[in-house]
Amino acid sequence: MQRRHLLLSSAAALALPSLSHAAPRTEGTAAAQAQAMAAGRLTAERLVQDYLSRIAALDKAGPRLNSVIELNPEARAIALALDAERRAGKLRGPLHGIPVLLKDNIATGDRMHTTAGSLALADLRVARDAHLVQRLRAAGAVILGKTNLSEWANMRSTRSVSGWSGRGGLTRNPYALDRSCSGSSSGTGAAIAADLATLGVGTETDGSIVSPASICGLVGLKPTLGRISRDGVIPIAHSQDTAGPMTRTVADAALLYAAMCGPDAADAVTQAAPDAAGQLDAGLIKGARLGVARNYFTGFDEADAAIELAIAKLRELGAEIVDNADLPAATAYGDAETLVLLYELKEDLGQWLKTFAPGHRVQSLADVIAFNAAHRSQEMPWFGQELFEKAQALGDLSTPAYREALAACAKGAREEGLDKALKAQRLDALIAPTGGLAWLIDPVASDHYGASFSTPAAVAGYPHLTVPAGFVRGLPLGLSFVGPAWSEWKLLSLGLAFEQATKHRRAPAFAKRTVPL
Repeated sequence: MQRRHLLLSSAAALALPSLSHAAPRTEGTAAAQAQAMAAGRLTAERLVQDYLSRIAALDKAGPRLNSVIELNPEARAIALALDAERRAGKLRGPLHGIPVLLKDNIATGDRMHTTAGSLALADLRVARDAHLVQRLRAAGAVILGKTNLSEWANMRSTRSVSGWSGRGGLTRNPYALDRSCSGSSSGTGAAIAADLATLGVGTETDGSIVSPASICGLVGLKPTLGRISRDGVIPIAHSQDTAGPMTRTVADAALLYAAMCGPDAADAVTQAAPDAAGQLDAGLIKGARLGVARNYFTGFDEADAAIELAIAKLRELGAEIVDNADLPAATAYGDAETLVLLYELKEDLGQWLKTFAPGHRVQSLADVIAFNAAHRSQEMPWFGQELFEKAQALGDLSTPAYREALAACAKGAREEGLDKALKAQRLDALIAPTGGLAWLIDPVASDHYGASFSTPAAVAGYPHLTVPAGFVRGLPLGLSFVGPAWSEWKLLSLGLAFEQATKHRRAPAFAKRTVPL
């Protein structure tokens, strides 16, 4: 079940703004920016100011992407301090001075808010950073700001519109402003696609990194559950939630992934994870056994044709293609997944609020439901909160129905799903289109997700990488690599080989609407 979202509270919000073109530029990568800083051609302060200017021109004016929900008022001061460290010969690592945008469900113990896009938390400033943010700061990253998202990571309603939150409004797709960014990491997807920061962090329960990454022409990595600490991330469900990188290149995704990984005493599952060290090696494509998951093709001939070209390119690069790998459709355990998420939402959200928002007026899911009802015109102009209400009506995690649903998910996604498919053909990874193309924003009929390859890896807790695979009618399309637990470095290496051979990524033009053939 993917994180979906809502639209603005006025029909006037659907009117497309006038387009203001930004000056042409070469999209920055973390490695290129670090090299320029090392050579004295660039400073972190200048880089931060450049991105702040670009956000003002493109996000708040120009095409008005509306992807950044809040800017860090301390970003420039942090950059200046990091520049001073560099001059003094102190380097924290490859992310020293590199700007990063975080999804607004990731706690930062600074002057920014942490809200999941909800007006119920609009005044909330938490006391400390999430573990992944602690690691990013220690690595020298500049937290530039926070991005909009599908409110509550799209777990409020089945009829939401991706990229909308009560606090942040609607985020638009930079490739076609009348199209969805998908979600729930909508703002991160749009912002990084538009080069509003070097790197972006999203979160995923099922599809919330890989779907907007695919639709916004990005690299997105959903890591193995437990590779990056869940501490401080406003939760849906501990059995599936994870943060992950959303970037313009595989190399940048690898750098950001490595910086966020690490054991955390506040998240026991990270302490049981094997060592996260690894490196990129595009040569791993030669001889890699890749199984084509045809049950997850889109059914749209042009999109599927683009994936066929991608498969041919992988074969040309030396991969062994196994066609068709037998991976069952996720419908067999879809209802069980939804039940697990609803049960865990009630308990996990309550625990997060008590830990990160002690004394706040909202202390439980029931409190959020009551707030939304009391502020219906602002929070529920287009859709309700029926998923919240279903979750609130459920019992605790000792309930047999929850335990049975959790077991059904493990059996369907792992034992009879990915584990079986990967082992039967001795596969290094499964490949398929990440999902369909960006759909038209529709506040009446809500989202039109269509095909998606996100659920098997999401429910199994296994890694999933998407990389740009081309364009169909001007809209980006992603190719997915899904592997067994802890295989991130292999997936990144396979994605790197494909990226280097195809170079499909291209910057958006901020078209007002999709250009027909």
